[in-house]
Amino acid sequence: MEHRVVIVGGGFAGIQLAKDLKCPNLSITIVDRRNHHLFQPLLYQVATTVLATSEIAWPIRAVFRGRKDVTTLLGEVVGVDVEKRLVSLKGGHAIPYDTLVLATGARPAYFGRDEWEPFAPGLKALEDATTIRRRLLLAFEKAELETDPHARAAMLTFSIIGAGPTGVEMAGIIAELAQRTLVEEFRNIDTTSARILLVEAGPRVLPVFHEALSQYAERSLASMGVEVRMGRPVTDCTEEGISIGDEFVPSRTVIWAAGVQASKAAVWVGAETDRAGRAIVQPDLTVSEHPEIFVVGDTASVKTGEGMPVPGIAPAAKQQGKYVAQVIKARLKQRSAPPPFKYRHLGNLATIGPSSAVIDFGRLRLKGSIAWWIWGLAHIYFLIGTRSRMAVALSWLWAFTSGHHSARLITQKETLKDEV
Repeated sequence: MEHRVVIVGGGFAGIQLAKDLKCPNLSITIVDRRNHHLFQPLLYQVATTVLATSEIAWPIRAVFRGRKDVTTLLGEVVGVDVEKRLVSLKGGHAIPYDTLVLATGARPAYFGRDEWEPFAPGLKALEDATTIRRRLLLAFEKAELETDPHARAAMLTFSIIGAGPTGVEMAGIIAELAQRTLVEEFRNIDTTSARILLVEAGPRVLPVFHEALSQYAERSLASMGVEVRMGRPVTDCTEEGISIGDEFVPSRTVIWAAGVQASKAAVWVGAETDRAGRAIVQPDLTVSEHPEIFVVGDTASVKTGEGMPVPGIAPAAKQQGKYVAQVIKARLKQRSAPPPFKYRHLGNLATIGPSSAVIDFGRLRLKGSIAWWIWGLAHIYFLIGTRSRMAVALSWLWAFTSGHHSARLITQKETLKDEV
């Protein structure tokens, strides 16, 4: 009789698990509400017109075309019956399982201010990226038509909330877009006058990096024209702009990069959660009292050997996927279980602008152009397939040598329809 493994989520953890899990008498079902696997570390480059959507996303069915033991289903999970071992989908379908792996990822966290979301979209899905890209490009287009200087200034003010890697990378590319890419294309506005704000409630940018690298990143952003505001949180966000403490800043384009919260997967299986809604798991990444249920990736609260939280980054998710595959194979072959999951940190990487990046490997820290090249090579290496690697490399080469971004189409809606 086949052992049925159901994986909910086609992100880094779920895909890695399915790739590594090859056993006789085993069937795998991957359920995701989108039909594609997304390379999230480069999602911001879709939002900022450097890359096209097809260069960082692949149909999940295509990834497992040659695996007859893997079934891919497009569906939205709404609950889990842990007693009957059934995964319930929106629309009434139910999928039986012997082993369940929840790898449902995370979504932007607005810290109790969800009403800000329409004005400050986060960046977790392709739809988010194309929405942000649309708003960025429309801001310049509307400013070209605007005659009131104050309204025009608000349209050309771009605010990024949160100065982690995503916020820093977004700010850097928006600055490049305004200072280099669009300079010769408008007649009524000076794109170099655009104001790019990077707002961070904490004391420094890139807080997970060594302080010297954070300082380098701040200086690099400033040299690109980015205004870094630290030490005061955003207290309000509306269609007209943001409030930083008591100061109101007119800004018609706001991007949220300040934090994430887990999906509702922990609630489905009755797992204990941390403050971010992540399921607190056992050392083997299973749910307490349910050894047949694993939770991995951004959905799980996992500790390092030093008791620190495992970061919600792609390498961590892939490591967890690999580990769960080992546990399941050991069970099916009736072998002793592998030792508890141990996260191996490979370092932190962030790009700032053209030929500028920072890398923190712990004892080895790099910055500048050499870090930028290593950052680029590392990301190309982890893409799926030769075609994607070549496409991304060519897009980067074109942007680097010409200063032009190739993905600057305004799509999704009627072009001049109001956004909010």
